[in-house]
Amino acid sequence: MARSRASDYDDKRRAILNRSAELFSEHGYDRASMNKIAQACGVSKANLYHYYKDKEELLFDVIRFHLEELLDVVEAADRPGLAPLDRLRALVGALLEAYRDADSQHNVQISSMRFLPPERQTELKAMERDLVALFSDAVAGVAPKLKDSRMLKPVTMSLFGMVNWHYLWFRSGGSVTRADYADLVTRLVADGTRGIAAEATAERGRVGAAK
Repeated sequence: MARSRASDYDDKRRAILNRSAELFSEHGYDRASMNKIAQACGVSKANLYHYYKDKEELLFDVIRFHLEELLDVVEAADRPGLAPLDRLRALVGALLEAYRDADSQHNVQISSMRFLPPERQTELKAMERDLVALFSDAVAGVAPKLKDSRMLKPVTMSLFGMVNWHYLWFRSGGSVTRADYADLVTRLVADGTRGIAAEATAERGRVGAAK
């Protein structure tokens, strides 16, 4: 007979994931053994194996759960009917809020996905692409002339660069709030794309004339 799951199974598994993320972030995935993870989680090694068969599964779920939460939060905040600038600001603000208290998970996503086998990386990267596609559409709303331009992706990824690395310097309770920073990133993208959009229009004109 299969062993039944305790009523708090999911809560305990999530606690293990959160503590594992902190351990991977602080010491590196490659230096964290199942023994160390069990000790950090305050459980026996045998109990840890009840939840995860190996360290690879732990890493995969740390990143998968993190990306699922980001997508859920951002998709819930998306309002395509808003004015383009307001829509982009709402998305950036939602992403920054989703990163609150998730610095370890975010760091693990950036630094340790490479340790997973290709097929698992492919699954996670598809989730990342879904997130990027949503923001790319919002950026194109702010700068419509970039929509079919080769510069849309670089601009979108630059936005993620500003947001994804904020945890290195941002401090809650400091002089800059998450809402302040969301507004700053939005204005930098909106203002910065004006000249790029003009160049994209000129480029399309040159291509059209050459045909």
